[in-house]
Amino acid sequence: MLTINFHPFQNLETERLLLRRINENDADEVLALRGNPEIMKYIPRPLAKTKEDALEHIAMIEDKIVNNIGINWGITIKGNDKIIGIIGHYRIQPENHRAEIGYMSLPEYNGKGYITEAIKAVVEYGFDEMNLHSIEAVIDPDNIASEKVLQKNGFVKEAHILENELWEGKFWDTVIYSLLRRNFKK
Repeated sequence: MLTINFHPFQNLETERLLLRRINENDADEVLALRGNPEIMKYIPRPLAKTKEDALEHIAMIEDKIVNNIGINWGITIKGNDKIIGIIGHYRIQPENHRAEIGYMSLPEYNGKGYITEAIKAVVEYGFDEMNLHSIEAVIDPDNIASEKVLQKNGFVKEAHILENELWEGKFWDTVIYSLLRRNFKK
């Protein structure tokens, strides 16, 4: 069984980005991300409505890191500490050496390659530091932008599951993409 340890917390750096630990000072940006209906339209989770909701989300992220059950980073552009997105490993399955990644960014930063860059760093961390065998991403089939960014990073479509999640009275399909360690190109 895989042993997960996020201590000490590692910042990740790419050519243009610094991925760092999220803290209470990021509440406004977390609210802008988690409270934006356009950003959240493919994520069947409640919208953050208040700064308090954002602080609760930050506390949940921190709790997962402290307990080695999940890790998230705030995505920042080097030279600016303000987060433009969130990315991390969720639903870690130590017994299967597998984790799910998830990510989101503020709309004004979309289409600039930032998420592609951040995914590459987080995937590399997953394989090199967490010793994962495979990484998956679960997306809405209508989220074409997310599908493209995953394909750019070498992920392949594993499954399209019909109406497997009920959210607010509607059944949602999910598509699973995955990347095996042996297929990851640094």
